This record gives sequence, structure tokens and C-alpha cells, in this order.
Amino acid sequence: MRLVNLAVSSLNQWAMSFDHNLSNTKQSIAIARESGAAFRVGPELELTGYGCEDHFLERETCITAWECLAEILSSGLTDGIVCDIGLPVLHEGVLYNCRVFCLNGEILLVRPKKFMANDGNYRELRWFSSWKRHKVVTSLNLPECVQAIKSQRTAPFGDAYLSFQDTDLASECCEELFTPKQASSGLALHGVQIISNGSGSHHQLRKQRTRLRLMKNVTERCGGVYLYANQQGCDGGRLYYDGCASVVMNGEVILQGRQFSLRDVDVCTVCLDLDEVVNFRASKSSFREQASERRSMACVNVAASLCELSSSRSLRISRPLKATRFLPEQEIALGPACWLWDYLRRSGASGYLLPLSGGADSSAVAAIVGSMCQLVIKAIHENDKRVLTDARRIGNYKPDEEPADSQEFASRIFYTVYMASQNSSTETQSRAQQLAREIGSNHWNLKIDMVVNALISLFCGLTGRIPRYKVDSGTPVENLALQNLQARVRMVISYMLASLLPWVGRKKGFLLVLGSSNADESIRGYMTKYDCSSADINPIGGISKRDLRAFLRWGAQKLGFPVLAQVEAAPPTAELEPSSDGYKQTDEEDMGMTYDELNSFSRLRKVDRLGPVAMFQRLCQEWNGLHHKQVANKVKDFFRYYSINRHKMTTLTPSYHAESYSPDDNRFDQRQFLYDSSWSRQFMKIDELVAKMKNETPL
Repeated sequence: MRLVNLAVSSLNQWAMSFDHNLSNTKQSIAIARESGAAFRVGPELELTGYGCEDHFLERETCITAWECLAEILSSGLTDGIVCDIGLPVLHEGVLYNCRVFCLNGEILLVRPKKFMANDGNYRELRWFSSWKRHKVVTSLNLPECVQAIKSQRTAPFGDAYLSFQDTDLASECCEELFTPKQASSGLALHGVQIISNGSGSHHQLRKQRTRLRLMKNVTERCGGVYLYANQQGCDGGRLYYDGCASVVMNGEVILQGRQFSLRDVDVCTVCLDLDEVVNFRASKSSFREQASERRSMACVNVAASLCELSSSRSLRISRPLKATRFLPEQEIALGPACWLWDYLRRSGASGYLLPLSGGADSSAVAAIVGSMCQLVIKAIHENDKRVLTDARRIGNYKPDEEPADSQEFASRIFYTVYMASQNSSTETQSRAQQLAREIGSNHWNLKIDMVVNALISLFCGLTGRIPRYKVDSGTPVENLALQNLQARVRMVISYMLASLLPWVGRKKGFLLVLGSSNADESIRGYMTKYDCSSADINPIGGISKRDLRAFLRWGAQKLGFPVLAQVEAAPPTAELEPSSDGYKQTDEEDMGMTYDELNSFSRLRKVDRLGPVAMFQRLCQEWNGLHHKQVANKVKDFFRYYSINRHKMTTLTPSYHAESYSPDDNRFDQRQFLYDSSWSRQFMKIDELVAKMKNETPL
């Protein structure tokens, strides 16, 4: 038996916060050493934080990262343990995203990333170049801060693996797990038995099962050990990195770390028998045949044995386990909640304020904050000192006090306000108040009619005209203006309360305003520009209405907020128009489409990249219960409103990214905001197709 201890870590890094990141990295190495690990792998770009973005273009960022690495090397932390650390490296005038392998205070190999993430949320080619000289190794001149430690002047740089006396080890980096031609397959054919992957992979609903499937697939075909380390937490932007460090061997999951955690440092260790890899590969004839014709590949010889570096204290072999999978509803409860906690503790704010209407979207946001409070209490009960320190500071507790429970903690850091107008109903007000009570928030009820009427009087004094609602025979222009007036007044009041409520309660600090517009409504533009959806951050801005409603049903039972079931069952309504005997405003009637239909439009537009004509053709197949003329009208309506309202995306509140069709302007969705909303040629072609289907000549 060749037993080896291996450690994978998930770290809550913060872009450009070098002292914080260095502390977490050093702590994770220390934990790995204490557990007897011979090898430790950390997240991608862990010393700088993954989300530095254009800070990577500043040479100072790279220099500071090297200074942090030098501190690790000089500390003795790498004595007796191989460490795989992520940082940016400038080589021959080109910046690379690199993995640096260290042992005993020296650098064994600097391995640059070969395939960059450059779609969706990622723009790595804006800052880094990919290493295109496959299987080539050059010499890197090390900076003076590293040379001063052990007089090491250069280090191997390039596409190579490490050859130890008892096994071979290599690296992939994040995106390279997802590429069509995976490097790990070729490495396995060269005899490499251990592959590490330091990743900066953000959370997206249902994404974790994809990661595990890819790791299981490659090790099931080729055998071997795959180590996956990931960042966790909010590092300063819209993304939440969900951790879940994992180890897969020979197609089976051996270890799965915490996926949603408030911990800053999470290290997991496994003990594996490398002879199981040898036996697995030897049993596959096709593997043997392909391995026998492999071409040479660069390697760096290391005069050490990983098995001998492993501690002999706890060499108990880790066995396969059943992978943990979260439902999308659970992911909504946990991912945005962890993101909100990181944002709150790092922003200097003393809490959140939410305009709570009693509808589905704002209630979902309130429930996520309630989930955040529950996670904080759970972490405190698990003796997480850092979470306790942050909770005491944010909640204004005395040094010897701590939160009693999630409701008591919510009462200190969460404020909700129901802003009623003459069009609001007692049902929504009651639901909002009951939900606030179940969560524990400081809840306020107020009427905004006085402010709305004052502004209408101001307009009347200026023009001599009084606008009226549709039910009072007003024109569409008047009706819309009166609705938008209420919505925008609520935004102004929200920010006033966020600034002054802590002062009223004789507390320090300020409150961050939470938005509550969902991804589907944003894409169509069913929102008022600069209304109460305009906020500091929005935890549901990248989540579909369909998933939010499922979350409400789940949260009513699992989070302990039963009123969410009533919220989900109620027809969504903005309550911005007066009701009459024959009319009651609802969102779906206002939009002219159901939320399920809107979800389909959004996915086909962004994920499948379909224009109006292609979308019509696809939906004629999928919506066979509707006449093709009805499908045509719905597709036209969607693209018409999408293009008219596209300008709203330029002012969209920064949102938690959770969907592959997030509408976040200039981050994930790179489209213009000025359109010809007639779509004349595309709509004409749709009409021609409809006529052809009816065997008629178009008018």
C-alpha cells in the first residue's frame, strides 16, 4: 500500500485585501500540516482574490502577491508539505494566471493556466494570456523578495508535472476542468496519479452537480485522484463562490466539503491508497493501449516522496461516499444568504433595510435575510469566533454578549417597512407584518399618500392639469405616470429611513437598502426605473420567478416562515392602480404573458441565443397547445418590451448572479440599450411563417 494524505481548502478571500487573504492561506496550510497532509491545494488566485478584475492590470498587484508568497516561504509553513498556491505571475513581459508549487521554502514549479475562462461572467483574457507552448518549460527569474529566502534565483515555468519518488502530480486550473479537451486525460496517460485544481468557480443554481460529473467522468475513464479546491464567499462583486472542496478517485466521490459556509477557512483531508489507482488503470485495456503510445511530456523531478511526507499518525483510508446535492430552493436559501453576510460584514453597514410589500419578490428577499440570520447563529453555536466577532460588532452587542437566536439577531440588523398607498390591500399589509414577525425584523408601517398627493398638487400648480388612473377614465400615459410616482416615492423614503433609523434607535452606522426585482421581470423591463427596486444590492436579481415561487413553498416549511405559503399562493400584483368591481391589477395581466412564458423567453434569448424568428419557430414546437398566431403575438410582445425597456438595465441594482440568463448590464449580458423596437424585418418574417403555416398569403 502507498498511503498518502492530501488536503483541499476553500477560502473566503477578498479581492485586493492582501493581509486578509494571506492570513487565510497561511491558516489553511497550517491546518493541512497539522492533519498530516503531504500536499495542500488552495483556490485560484488566492493571494490576490479572484475578483480583482482591472486591478490585475496594475503591476503593483502582482508585486504584492509575490511579497505575500515570500512571507509564506520564509515562515517555514511549507516545510515538509507540498503547497499549490494561486497568484498572478509576470513572465517575459506577459501576465499569467498561475499555480505555484512550493516545498521546504523553495519553488518547485510555476504552472501557468493554459485555457482561460472568457465567457459569461468571466473576462480572463482581458487581464491574462494563456500559456500556448504546451509541454514546454522555460525559466522564470524570481523576484528579489523570493531570492532572499534561500537564494533561489529561478524556477521552472511552463506546462509540466511534478515527478516525486513515489508518484506524479500535476495541475489543472478552474476552466480547464470544463474544456472539451481536458488536460487531465493526457496527464493520466503519462502516468500522473494526482491532479489538483485550484478554482474560482462561482455559484449558479444546479452547477455543483456539473462539477462533480466532470471530475467523476475523467477519473472513471482514466483513473486517478482529482483534488478540487474552490474559493467561497463574496470577494467584492456580484458573484458568490460556493466552496465545496472535493476529492474524486477512480470515478467515485471520496470527499465533499461544505458548499455554503460562513467560515473563512475550510480545510478537508483524505487518506488514499495510490495502489488503487494503479490497479484501476491496469484493469482497463483501452487505457493501457493508449498510454503505451503517449508522447513525452515535460516534468520536474522532486527528490521527495509524498507518502513519506504524509503523517503516519492517522493513515486511515478514506472510502467513497454519497455526494450531497442541494435542491435549487435550498441553494436560494443558502447562496444569497452567505453573500449577504459577507457584504454586510465587509461594508461597514450596521444592517439591511427592505421595502416589504407582502408580495413574492420582497418576501423572498426577507426570507433570505432570515436564512442569513439562522446561518450566523448556527456558526456561532459551532464556535466560529470570527462570525461571533462580526455579529457582535454589527449587532451592537457588548463584549460579553452574543445573539440569543436568529430572531433576536434579526431584530438588531434587519429593518422592514410596508409603504401603503390608497391602492394597497389589507391582505398584503397583513402578510408583510406576519413575515416580519416570523423573521424577527424591526417592522414599520407607513402611508405614502401624503407625499404622493403633494407631488400631484405640485404638478397641478405647474400645469393646471390633474392626472387620473385608468379606472377613472385616465389615459395610459396618466395611468402609468401615477403608478411610477408611487414607486419612486418609495425609493426615496427607503433611503431616508436607511440613513436615519439607526440614529433614531441611538445606534451607530447606516443601513444598506435591499432591492427585490427578479431576473425575468428585469429582462422584460417590467419595473419602474429608480423605484424601490433601485437599491444598494439585490439578492434575487439573477433568480427566475419560477424558482422564487418554489423557494417560497420550501421556505414556508424548512425555514420556519409559514406565511410564505400564503405569499406564494396570492396572485402577484404591484398594487399601484385602484381596484374596481370589474378590475384588479395583476402582474401577468399587465405584462400580457405568464411568468412561465417569460421564463421561457428569457432562457431562449440568452442561453440558447435565439432572435425573434428562431424563438418563434422553437416555441411553435414547444407550445403546441397554443395556436401559432398566439405564439407569434407573444414573441413580438416580448421583444418589443425587451427593446423598449433595455435602457433600464444600465441602472440595474448590482445583483447576486444565480442564473445563466442574468440581466446584469455590461457584466453578464453584453447587449446595447438603444434598439429599433419595431424589429421590422424579423417580425415580417414571423408573419410570413404564420401565413405559411395557415397556407395563406400574408397581407
